[in-house]
Amino acid sequence: MASTNSPTLPLLPILLSAYFLLSAAANFDRDFQITWGNGRAKILNNANLLTLSLDRASGSGFHSKNEYLFGKIDMQLKLVPGNSAGTVTAYYLRSEGSSWDEIDFEFLGNLSGDPYIVHTNVFTQGKGNREQQFYLWFDPTADFHTYSILWNPQRIVFSVDGTPIREYKNLESIGIPFPKRQPMRIYSSLWNADDWATRGGLIKTDWSKAPFTASYRNFNANACVWNAGKSSCKSNSPSSAAPATNAWLSQELDSTAQKRMNWVQRNYMIYNYCIDRKRFPQGLPLECTHS
Repeated sequence: MASTNSPTLPLLPILLSAYFLLSAAANFDRDFQITWGNGRAKILNNANLLTLSLDRASGSGFHSKNEYLFGKIDMQLKLVPGNSAGTVTAYYLRSEGSSWDEIDFEFLGNLSGDPYIVHTNVFTQGKGNREQQFYLWFDPTADFHTYSILWNPQRIVFSVDGTPIREYKNLESIGIPFPKRQPMRIYSSLWNADDWATRGGLIKTDWSKAPFTASYRNFNANACVWNAGKSSCKSNSPSSAAPATNAWLSQELDSTAQKRMNWVQRNYMIYNYCIDRKRFPQGLPLECTHS
């Protein structure tokens, strides 16, 4: 890993403080449905906390009751502590059907003391293969941290505690599909993937440490809800949303946010499909070479 010396580093404590003050507490009974796990997923603390658990028999998962077509989605997660090798905590947006769109956060567990890997991907019309992976600059198991997806007609931005780590732009102008027509639900699951998740499957899940538990709180969605074929936003433009919450529909990275993202990618990115020429011997994907 490269040196973390950067003029943007002092901003991080300020950003962390700001993002722990999310004002809209989730009501998980209202907003989400537990979909599998036979009691391993639990809604607690007056519906302000949701936990997923994994043991040798099964993992667990949930999804949002609403579908969304564009939004700014925030969730605070505390990941599986200790030896989490072999486990994956997935948190993502996905549409239905065989030509689905999907926007992924996946958190790949590791041996105690080793860093989690944050795996990101974007699928359009059923095609993914756009992986970028990162380490984090903090212990994601010690406390809750905010993981955000900004999805608007121009771009997708993945952020951690307000710091952008990845941007995927709409490049339909050069023939690259962008997810903008299929509404998506929010999904999350905790499951065993020890055939690949930790060091390519070399390190297996230690079931003596089970049950493994991940926790969720402070869900917030400034988003266009899709219902009966219609969006709660009259059109995909900022003026069509409520004035107090419409900024995300045209939000882009300003120079400060761009510098913070560059800092993360320079110091914490560990895989980028856009430079993996062995994987793409016929040439890198077009979005990788478009300036």
